[in-house]
Amino acid sequence: MRFTPPRLPVVRTIGLMQPLAWLALGWRDMARAGWISFAHGLAITLLGAVIMAVAYNRFWLLAGALSGFLVVAPVLATSLYALSRALERSEPANAAVVLKTWLNWQNSHVNKWGNDYWCMVQFGVLLALAATGWVVTSAALITLLAPVPIETPRDFLLHVVLAREGWLFELWLALGSLMAAPIFLSSVVAMPLLLDRRASLRQAILTSWQSVLANPVPMALWAALILGFTLLGLGSLLLGMVAVMPMLGHASWHAYRDLVDASSLPPRESYKGPAQGGRS
Repeated sequence: MRFTPPRLPVVRTIGLMQPLAWLALGWRDMARAGWISFAHGLAITLLGAVIMAVAYNRFWLLAGALSGFLVVAPVLATSLYALSRALERSEPANAAVVLKTWLNWQNSHVNKWGNDYWCMVQFGVLLALAATGWVVTSAALITLLAPVPIETPRDFLLHVVLAREGWLFELWLALGSLMAAPIFLSSVVAMPLLLDRRASLRQAILTSWQSVLANPVPMALWAALILGFTLLGLGSLLLGMVAVMPMLGHASWHAYRDLVDASSLPPRESYKGPAQGGRS
């Protein structure tokens, strides 16, 4: 059987500093959407707080759980992409958009067994499996190689991060980076594309890889900005995540719109009336 490569949308090249514009647009969308956007940040913050409360005295687990939690962030931000899309189209960006994003697929799924319709769920499952794999790997690494039992954040800081001898922290970071790189490559525009257009999971992932490979330096800056703001949010005892996560979610929609010309793919849903003020 002859292999036929999937038809991919056109990927654009962008300027080096374009990721900063995405952050500005993300902040604007967050302000325009109002409380519904901040509610996403609050929900993610509360979920992170639950993780910390459960695993606080098991920091060998907490370190992996929090970083694994961030792996599935592109899926958790799905309705933020939908809110930005609504604002772009001059449509209401409210709770109805959020509910439709998360619940609409359940309304008629009996007639929607095709692979295309379930690709967003499949991608979420893949990210969840990757996050679980990292949690297990991180916990095993810290438990087996740490010189003393690591039970609290203070233990992790003293005996892993600031340890004068050994290379556990470096190994932990290296393995985390090894896992994070392909996840970033696969997900940077995949979820917004799946939300916006009827694309297969393979098309979305390959388009995401192509977007990064076509713009290596700007996308490295984007990855660094995501990491920096995320660390800022985590370092503020998660309080900063209330604003950081919505901003990054909205900004990711604008990253997709700048990087990908998806007009060759059919829309995922039909809209009433023509789009206003949107990009093709």
